[in-house]
Amino acid sequence: MNKFKKAINEINPYFNKKIDINLSPPQHYRMRCEFSYKNSSYVMFDKQKNYIYMDRFNVASRPIFNIQPVLLNLINDNFLISKNLFQINFRSNNENKILITLIYRKKVDNETLHAIDMLSAELDITIYVRSKNFVYKTNNENFYELVDLGSQKIKIFQSDKTFFQPNLYLYPKMINFLIENIVNCSDLLELYCGVGSFTIPLSYKFNNIFATENNRESISMLSKTIDVNLIKNINFSRLNAEEVIDVYKGKSFRRLKNIVLTDYNFSHILVDPPRSGLDDKVIDLLNRFENIIYISCNLDTYIRDIKKLTNYKIEKLSIFDQFVDTEHLEIVSILKKINLET
Repeated sequence: MNKFKKAINEINPYFNKKIDINLSPPQHYRMRCEFSYKNSSYVMFDKQKNYIYMDRFNVASRPIFNIQPVLLNLINDNFLISKNLFQINFRSNNENKILITLIYRKKVDNETLHAIDMLSAELDITIYVRSKNFVYKTNNENFYELVDLGSQKIKIFQSDKTFFQPNLYLYPKMINFLIENIVNCSDLLELYCGVGSFTIPLSYKFNNIFATENNRESISMLSKTIDVNLIKNINFSRLNAEEVIDVYKGKSFRRLKNIVLTDYNFSHILVDPPRSGLDDKVIDLLNRFENIIYISCNLDTYIRDIKKLTNYKIEKLSIFDQFVDTEHLEIVSILKKINLET
């Protein structure tokens, strides 16, 4: 049984309508790729943890795929750059720009940084250099994804240390699914917002949004995005899900910056948790809301959590094949509280 049939069979008891499956091209879709560097090659690992040596990765987006062998040859030809290098990470965006991170075992000296500056200029790319407690950037260019909302284009900023949706083709489809299917909007509470990959597009759908995220770097990128795009209806705070629950219990945090949740008229809550899904405390919090937007990257924990949300029915659901030829898939769903009086 393939992963799509498995997902449909497991979801069917809770949503028996036709489920759309959004497919991705099998190659050149990944906007984020990470590799070890060993024996003058990019290295990945198979399921048995064996080394896989390569000079390019055909799943990587076309800009990353094209530059990989060129970059590798230049690194291998320069002892200063290759010495103590153990990881090479790539990001690309829909304007075909590339951000590369070189990670070293030891702090990089000035001579090596100069060589990396020359490499950055030769390839016309931004390079971040990292080692323990050290970061260097070859330029101050901000890296962003340009999201087209039809009437407006918005820049969503990210760094090499933040999560961003990985599939070049499916991320816009996920946004469109949400915008087309979310109805009766007032205000939105969002947990696990990251850099705002859904927060920002949905700010044009909701009256107000209060977004929360525990990662400092993600919050920094979200703040930059709000400022650059002149968005006025998003407030945010560096809070994890448990701290949001504590706020509802009456606890105060300086990080809230005088934000009062009772000032909002929340019609929806959005959760996009890690693969571990939602714990019971978060499930209890969700029960306060009329509508839940649940984005999941793990079918097993999604089904587990849906079973606990007994007062809700799934109104809309779509599947997105983020990682072709793997067991992974993404579920985007909208749940509505059941009116027991009807």
